[in-house]
Amino acid sequence: MTDAPPPNPEPLLVMRGVRKRFGGVEALRGVSLDVAAGEVHALVGENGAGKSTLMKVLSGIEKPDAGEMSLAGRWWRPTGPVDARRGGIAMIHQELALAPHLSVAENIALGVEVPRVPWLGRLSPSDRRSMLATAKHVLERLGHGDLDPARRTGDLPAAMRQLVEIGRALATDASVMVMDEPTSSLGRRDADRLLEIVGRLRDEGIAIVYISHFLEEIRRVADRFTVIRDGSTVTAGRMAEAPDERLVEHMIGRPLDAVFPPGDRDVGEVRLEARSVAGHDLPVEASIDVRSGEIIGIAGLVGAGRTEFLRCLAGLDPTLRGDVSINGRRIRAGTSIRGRMRAGLGVLSEDRKGEGLALTMSVGENLLLPRLGPVSTGGVLSPRRMDSTAGRWLARLAVRAGGSRIPVETLSGGNQQKIAIARLLHQDADVLLLDEPTRGIDIGSKVQVYALLDELARAGRAIVMTSGHLPELLGVCDRIAVMHRGVLGPARPVAACTESSLMREAVLGPNESGEGEAA
Repeated sequence: MTDAPPPNPEPLLVMRGVRKRFGGVEALRGVSLDVAAGEVHALVGENGAGKSTLMKVLSGIEKPDAGEMSLAGRWWRPTGPVDARRGGIAMIHQELALAPHLSVAENIALGVEVPRVPWLGRLSPSDRRSMLATAKHVLERLGHGDLDPARRTGDLPAAMRQLVEIGRALATDASVMVMDEPTSSLGRRDADRLLEIVGRLRDEGIAIVYISHFLEEIRRVADRFTVIRDGSTVTAGRMAEAPDERLVEHMIGRPLDAVFPPGDRDVGEVRLEARSVAGHDLPVEASIDVRSGEIIGIAGLVGAGRTEFLRCLAGLDPTLRGDVSINGRRIRAGTSIRGRMRAGLGVLSEDRKGEGLALTMSVGENLLLPRLGPVSTGGVLSPRRMDSTAGRWLARLAVRAGGSRIPVETLSGGNQQKIAIARLLHQDADVLLLDEPTRGIDIGSKVQVYALLDELARAGRAIVMTSGHLPELLGVCDRIAVMHRGVLGPARPVAACTESSLMREAVLGPNESGEGEAA
């Protein structure tokens, strides 16, 4: 990506002393932010720091209690999201706001007022041609003029849907674009392409507020940064002048000795053994042995079959063939997930909100449901025991929550992830299958999760984890195996792996990449 020109002396967007309270919680305590035209400004901080609330104020979703905002030198106080969009503010959320049944052109036009034939309630032929032309134009600006504007949006891969969302912002002539975790659901290649698009938009003079938990991504794309912690602005500056260690320390509010825990764990007997496991589509062929005290990582491109392999092991997806043993006990192909849990298997889904948690249920219920025996007497649940047991897990994992009886959906992403992991600990599982255990959580929570995984391995658990973030696998795991087109390669000691070797194997496969057999 080319170096950005220096930011304009006068910021396009200015926010000063913004405050927002929700009941007894002060979410924003006087936050300030300024962004110039033609600048990518990284807004960083832990989950719950106030980033999303600040952007909701900017985009008219929330009304500030105090503070001043200006846009292009004029006082700015949008009456709502529609008013903000008309004024030039575009929000691209982590959860894309697209209508999957509509075409690409129709989704792009959702942000633009298009006249309709009054008595028919639909577009005239000339307006439809205009809509398609507008979509074609913005797609060409994004370097994807080959994408058919008439194509159904729901049929597109995640990276292309993200592109449609950005195209909608361009169609409204947005001068300020907010991107909230835009690469969280993308593979490495698609993320690289998106970052190139961000650079192109910056070069066109658009001011971009970029929110991400990936520091290497922020460093690659951002010109300046602002750190928010506990609802307050902590520091701001140019990315080139801020080492990663300093940024992380500002985010978490304490010195950072090391992101990843030390290695050298003692391994014991085989806890999980899988031989030639194959699903209906994926995986094609996957074998692995995992010992107590060991963390094995599974790398691979999006769609390679990592998640499907874990789901087959857990009994969530049916298998065509293969043998699985847990703690030396052979698991029959038709054994339910409950039966596998009784055998000592615990599963953490990558879809935290869809599968990992019951969002409307309480923190305590989410924690304790897999194993209610310790909190019941004669089959009757004891609220006192539930509160006490859940409280111990909350304290052990340093979960920020207002008690065990609040809905888990009210917690930040990092604290929700800790609840999902705590459930496995309460279940007392010997083998943990963790699918993207740190996806969507901040660096402070990641450091805590890394330390917890190390603690669990040292206590004798056998852990398998997937991650699309190679530095994470290299920093946490003892061995790493790569999934390529549904085939799982040999697990090699982490000392024999590099980011480039893992990526080469993920793209080319073990034979073409020249990687050796397992040690």
